[in-house]
Amino acid sequence: MEAFELLIKRLSPKLKGIAYKAHWTGQFFNHEDLYQEALVHLWRDYNAGILSDKTDSYILQGCYFYLKNYVRGAFDKTRAVSLDEPASSDGESRMDSLCASGNESARDFIDQLDSKMTAEAIRNNGLTDKEKLLLPLFSEGLTTRQIGSRIGMTHVGVIKMRRVIAGKCRKHLDKE
Repeated sequence: MEAFELLIKRLSPKLKGIAYKAHWTGQFFNHEDLYQEALVHLWRDYNAGILSDKTDSYILQGCYFYLKNYVRGAFDKTRAVSLDEPASSDGESRMDSLCASGNESARDFIDQLDSKMTAEAIRNNGLTDKEKLLLPLFSEGLTTRQIGSRIGMTHVGVIKMRRVIAGKCRKHLDKE
């Protein structure tokens, strides 16, 4: 087997995780597209002889930074428009005009929407009914004792469930 194929076979699981993580920052790309882009990047670096003396973690970190910059550069060149909502005569999309009226850029709006979609994905994939019940109570700013008394459990139980929820969120965000 060629050295590059061995390298890809060894790094592929982590590389897919990095592509998935970078996918959340750039909603215009599928994580498989980003994985393919990372492979092309690695191929170029391999052919240039850049990877010959590098460690796996160094190579993966370089791929992560490359994908972040790739997504950032592509995002700056794209403009989200709806096929159902035509642009105004001056070329401004309706989303831009809606966001501008609320002192919020389209990018901030998209970031907030992406955060909400991520939170919804976490909520719907892996949380128990009791954990889902706790989430809104945490956001109200209640103490653990107040939350416990509302749902009929001890404050220690609430703390433990908070840790479990945080672990599930981290696992979902760092999915490989």
